[in-house]
Amino acid sequence: MQTHSHNIWWLRIATFLLAALATASAAYWVLKWRASVSPSRPATIAFSEPAQFDPQALARLFGGAKGGTANAPLARAASHFKLFGVIANRAKGGYALIAVDGKAAKPFRVGNQVNDELVLHSLSARSAALAASLDGPITLTLELPKLAHP
Repeated sequence: MQTHSHNIWWLRIATFLLAALATASAAYWVLKWRASVSPSRPATIAFSEPAQFDPQALARLFGGAKGGTANAPLARAASHFKLFGVIANRAKGGYALIAVDGKAAKPFRVGNQVNDELVLHSLSARSAALAASLDGPITLTLELPKLAHP
């Protein structure tokens, strides 16, 4: 008796390849179907900065500070600047990252002109002082926002 073992192996290999091809095709279509189904997304939480208030307007609301005050021009000037960061260095004076009039923040070195009227006078760990000149009195102090405790 003679068996045709040579023919049986070709049949087994062809069956295996056909089964692998069917499995790959099924996996492709399942993955394609899963990609088209949009996954449920968690709700997006948007945070905004705390509302800014005008202390002078609040004082007028509660009956104080009748008329104009001497700090009104200073309050208006302070709203033009926002301090984003400080690198205080005692030897070289350091740098402050300040945004002027809502534009992109730029680094200013102590003594550099911040706008037409003010220069960066001095720095501390969390604040920057602006003045009309390096020799003049401090006109405006910008402070970094308080750190949030986790």
